[in-house]
Amino acid sequence: MNDQIRELQTIIRDKTASRGDFVFSADRLIRLVVEEGLNQLPYTECTVTTPTGYKYEGVKFEKGNCGVSIMRSGEAMEQGLRDCCRSIRIGKILIQSDEETQRAKVYYAKFPPDIYRRKVLLMYPILSTGNTVIEAVKVLIEHGVQPSVIILLSLFSTPHGAKSIIQEFPEITILTTEVHPVAPTHFGQKYFGTD
Repeated sequence: MNDQIRELQTIIRDKTASRGDFVFSADRLIRLVVEEGLNQLPYTECTVTTPTGYKYEGVKFEKGNCGVSIMRSGEAMEQGLRDCCRSIRIGKILIQSDEETQRAKVYYAKFPPDIYRRKVLLMYPILSTGNTVIEAVKVLIEHGVQPSVIILLSLFSTPHGAKSIIQEFPEITILTTEVHPVAPTHFGQKYFGTD
């Protein structure tokens, strides 16, 4: 971790931070996590011709990637992904805890029809218990997605949450800026201004 990331984490965790500073810092941190997620995606080598006629040996992403946000806080990460990949397809899953059983329950899921052929960037900024992400991965599996092609993009994770996911799905990749016993669970409310 570097000082830039640590400062952004500090602003997000600071209860006196203005909403403007919070959202600005969150968006910067989201962008950093998204960029690292993109580094995990497959690419092929290619050659292009520059405006001066020079042949340049470069790379391009392979087709077949998509994002999936776990509503509602995961939607905060969608723009960061779109800023990096203009035409990427984005699916959504709504999962909430059942008031009676306290178990995560899926209320809505909408994906690209060929999601089973895609690499999936699963977006959920705060990983606390891991239950919501586990349910989301189960829904993706029901739609033919293999856990090995899922990359979870998270800003903050608790050790318990990360461990729960890895125990259930050892093939999944988790990218986060911090693993800490206390996650900033106020994230969604402050980001969307409903706190």
